[in-house]
Amino acid sequence: MLSLIWGSTIAIHLIVGGIWLIYVLTLLMSLQTLRYWRAKPQSLPASETAESVPPMVSLVVAAKNEEAVIGRLVKNLCRLDYPHYEVWIIDDNSSDRTPDILSELQKQYPHLKVLRRLPGAGGGKSGALNQVLPLTRGEIIGVFDADATVPPDLLQEVVNRFQVASVGAVQVRKAISNADMNWLTQGQAVEMILDAYYQQQRVACGGMGELRGNGQFVRRQALERCGGWNEETITDDLDLSLKLHLHGWQIDVLMNPAVQEEGVTTLLALWHQRNRWSEGGYQSYLDYWQPLLRNRLGWQKSWDVFCWFLIKYAIPTATIPDLLMALLRHRPPVLVPLTTLSLTISMVGMLRGIPQAQSVGVWQLFWQSLRGTLYMFHWLPVVSTTTLRMALRAKRLRWVKTVHHGP
Repeated sequence: MLSLIWGSTIAIHLIVGGIWLIYVLTLLMSLQTLRYWRAKPQSLPASETAESVPPMVSLVVAAKNEEAVIGRLVKNLCRLDYPHYEVWIIDDNSSDRTPDILSELQKQYPHLKVLRRLPGAGGGKSGALNQVLPLTRGEIIGVFDADATVPPDLLQEVVNRFQVASVGAVQVRKAISNADMNWLTQGQAVEMILDAYYQQQRVACGGMGELRGNGQFVRRQALERCGGWNEETITDDLDLSLKLHLHGWQIDVLMNPAVQEEGVTTLLALWHQRNRWSEGGYQSYLDYWQPLLRNRLGWQKSWDVFCWFLIKYAIPTATIPDLLMALLRHRPPVLVPLTTLSLTISMVGMLRGIPQAQSVGVWQLFWQSLRGTLYMFHWLPVVSTTTLRMALRAKRLRWVKTVHHGP
């Protein structure tokens, strides 16, 4: 992938008229961006009648050494406003007080179920989810991280989305619970809104919605047809997203209400987390490149995926050879049109997405969008170094755990 992106960028510099390829691509992506901005999300289906039996929902959480947050999460999940659901916590061989806390909570909440994994159980989070799946009874499986905070009315809103038969999964917008802590968490809060906004607009355009781990709900039938969660990936959510679409299912997005999670508070933690996300996203494309190239998704989704691959991976990686060639040849960088478009997509997406998530004044909206766009520049070194690392070494299946601190 590194050779392809660098080689293509250098070739555009050397080919006479190569800049026109960039102009044409920028024009086509600009037209697609206008489609995103103009799209009208599908209205939320009306709630089922009181006489109908709501579907059973199984909420599952894979927890490893989460003593700081697991108690709050369990109490939250056991008090949701929905008549027909169960809660499963998978204690993934924790070495802290997580097992003791769960034992005490089971006395308080008899409907809380706990699966304790033995030492040596493999597969990471995906393995834990696959192990608990046969024990669950829900038609819909909801997955949360241990630091999640779930609104009481969330399940009913999510279940309404599954009234559409083609919907195989629903991703709830994620919000940052500690957004006011520092500039990093403030940036992550706006980033989550930006991501959810474009996910919503992509779905409205017939593009590919994606799962984001925390706050994902999957129809059991769809999950079983896809073979469950992939235990050979570090980002099971992105992998499952592609599998669902390749099997003909749609992924819907719910902007409101949102599920909250902790944002990382240090640059080092952000670096580790975003490297894992970036590597996992890259790996998903590499794992499924054959069906993607064969247009198994259909032209509309394939073009959508291609545009976002350029924005999130190819353009950040190509900025380095583009700048080097510009310096060597004493010419402007050729990727300026695409880079400008990417920044515009970020800024406008925040301006349009933030009001859908929170009430803000005009100046506050502009300031949050500008600050958020500047914050997004951290993806340039993350994606560039990830591409280089993946080009030099084999696929890895380990990551640095994100530590949750609780309130």
